[in-house]
Amino acid sequence: MIPFAIGVLLAPAVAAFGRAAGLDRDRAFYPVTLIVVASYYVLFAAVGGSMWAVAIESGVMAAFVVAAVAGFKRSLWLVSVALVAHGVFDLVHHHLIDNPGVPAWWPAFCMAYDIGAGATLAWLLGGLRPKEGVAAFRF
Repeated sequence: MIPFAIGVLLAPAVAAFGRAAGLDRDRAFYPVTLIVVASYYVLFAAVGGSMWAVAIESGVMAAFVVAAVAGFKRSLWLVSVALVAHGVFDLVHHHLIDNPGVPAWWPAFCMAYDIGAGATLAWLLGGLRPKEGVAAFRF
């Protein structure tokens, strides 16, 4: 339960930090977040010493990298959906891929973070509308 709670709290905290520091002024902030999130299972496979898992996890990561680049170029809504999709993937990961390096707490944490980050981005995208006379933050 603790990893899940940390993930839920960390996602909006990272978004708030990105906003306060000005890091999210660039469209790349959330796509890069998606790429980093997707890379961890490859790292865990390498730590676990399973080249088979490295190969499979690399293929899965490639799909999320494609989604991140497409979202960067076309619409950040794709990134939001892909972050939530990665959270769903975290939920079923252990049924699909035998990766001996994944810590027991990781799937709950990552699922909560990913869904929280995707939901936060969706909220930002939906909540940031140009207002008359006010410079609006544009994604």
